[in-house]
Amino acid sequence: MSDFFYFLLQQKEKLLEQTLEHIGLTFISLLIALLLGVPLGIWIARNKRWSAMILGFAGVMQTVPSIALLGFMIPLLGIGSQPAIAALFLYALLPIIRNTFTGIQGVSPSVKEAAQGMGMTSWQQLFKIELPLALPVIFAGIRTATVINVGVATLAAYIAAGGLGEFIFGGIALNNPNMILAGAIPAALLAILFDSLLAKVQRMDLRQVRSTLWLMLVAMPILSGFYLLPNIYGGSFQAGFAHEFLGRSDGYPMLKETYKLQLNTVSLNNSLMYEAVKNGEVDLISGYSTDGRIKAYQLQVLKDDKKAFPPYYAAPLIRQETASKYPEVIAALELLSGKINDSVMTELNYQVDYLKRAPKEVARQFLQTLALPETSPLLSHTVTITIGSKIFTEQYILSELFGQLIRHSTGYQVVHKTGLGGTKICFDALLAGEIDLYPEYTGTGLIVMLQPDTQTLESLNGDKVKIYQYVKEQFDQNYQLSWLSPLGFNNTYALMMRKAQAQSIGIETISELKTYLSK
Repeated sequence: MSDFFYFLLQQKEKLLEQTLEHIGLTFISLLIALLLGVPLGIWIARNKRWSAMILGFAGVMQTVPSIALLGFMIPLLGIGSQPAIAALFLYALLPIIRNTFTGIQGVSPSVKEAAQGMGMTSWQQLFKIELPLALPVIFAGIRTATVINVGVATLAAYIAAGGLGEFIFGGIALNNPNMILAGAIPAALLAILFDSLLAKVQRMDLRQVRSTLWLMLVAMPILSGFYLLPNIYGGSFQAGFAHEFLGRSDGYPMLKETYKLQLNTVSLNNSLMYEAVKNGEVDLISGYSTDGRIKAYQLQVLKDDKKAFPPYYAAPLIRQETASKYPEVIAALELLSGKINDSVMTELNYQVDYLKRAPKEVARQFLQTLALPETSPLLSHTVTITIGSKIFTEQYILSELFGQLIRHSTGYQVVHKTGLGGTKICFDALLAGEIDLYPEYTGTGLIVMLQPDTQTLESLNGDKVKIYQYVKEQFDQNYQLSWLSPLGFNNTYALMMRKAQAQSIGIETISELKTYLSK
């Protein structure tokens, strides 16, 4: 626990910023849901023939998985706070509409008849009889909607809307439990706090409740503005970086140290970065040098002229136990040694990312071009080889290549565990024997797993052969894991811009970007 509290102390400013963003997201979406949901609940209580349709729509919205709902919003509203608020608003609608409808329907008919007998108009009955009696039920719906929104708002970090989800996503990508807890615990505490405050309001007498509700209606837009305004009026040059890139020592920290570069950044899911820069929602992204979307989206890779990022040559990383027990698997994988250069890998990624072909099909077609030797695999084998992969296109393609080669050469069964998240998740799964092998990169092995001192890094001097040999020896000795021969391509981290924008301001290197931003 001491490590966790030390992390909180180190990140206290970031934690406060994310907490305020989280509150802003919750308040704005809840306010809009209240302004629409309560009148809708009243209306369908008066016009019951519409109740099934309205409640059905709100119910369907809440059953849509939150990640999917956020994804649907992006083509309409882009990235950032707007799609997140829209999705949270839709999630909050059902409990507010349903409880308003149920509360008003639950008012005794004899009470309504008495009000009519006293000469009350329909509006007088609503505000003096029905709403006051329905208020406990309505408040229960508001409390439910609030708790739901606090939880779902953690996913807003997926689309660069901020909030405590940034810590959670970053912690998952980096396998950092302290970072995950730093996002999850405050989010849970916010839900408990808001629910408790609303419970206190619910126990007040009617006059106090009215005063409190009016205060909330005035205060919520003001408090929400502290979140919304910075998201609308951000810096003029915006960078969108993956959560893993922001946290890894060989990512943004290395970039800042090498180039003294300070950027206005937002956290984005890997798959959304390219769409964001293509659509002009950010100006700069952290990508991978062999990504097929570079070609598809007309992006320009900025030259790493100071060599901030080490070489990232891809190679199969396999457990020594598996390699010793099934040497024929090694022989099969070695058929790929040196066969995939940068341009080939970029093309394979392009076919999957842009042409929307299945990784399995792309891998099979590429293997056909290699003219693999004929084999006579022992099909009676019941051996199963488990192949893992991280959660991006290139890894899916490489895991398919490995699997198809192994099946072709040995007849062994292959099981794929794809989308394992960040580097550490794959690495720990390999150490634990949950998977037998996965595609990894020498630069990742060096910086993320081994974390050598400065003197060692300087001695390696960014040399791809020295780095491979060093990583191979260290993994053999320390982890009983074996690096097989490199596949031939270097998928290093890279900074990218829209080609037209980079050419218009004359930027080709990261140093030139630093000079441009310093003006």
